Amino acid sequence: MHGELQELGRAVKQAQYRQHRALDSALTAIGTTLAQWDALRAIGRSPGASARELAAATFQTGQAFGTLVGRLAAQGLVQRTPGRGRRIEHHLTPAGEQVLAAGHKVADEVLADCFAPLPDVDRATLLDLLQLLTAERNT
Repeated sequence: MHGELQELGRAVKQAQYRQHRALDSALTAIGTTLAQWDALRAIGRSPGASARELAAATFQTGQAFGTLVGRLAAQGLVQRTPGRGRRIEHHLTPAGEQVLAAGHKVADEVLADCFAPLPDVDRATLLDLLQLLTAERNT
């Protein structure tokens, strides 16, 4: 039993690794990286969010996200503004919106290629199964 579970875990990791490599390579063509585009995507989904909220949304530590968003701000893609108390809010600039939109196009192409071997019904099933595995469990 444990061999099958380990093989499943490795297959999921391998698929994710291939997808990330393909995305990172393709995003380089538009002048960004997967980590940067993912941060822009998180800020675009939650304008005004704090660094802590955005770090959690992008599966990064607060320190790693702070470094990343500092680079994005230096590139003119993100604006940080004071919020309530010590909170810093994050917003995309017009240039950040453009990179985000270009990244969506790249991601759509790369992901279509990554999932091309699966018929639509299998993609839907895979999505359902992964959402089931990643759903918050009430314990």
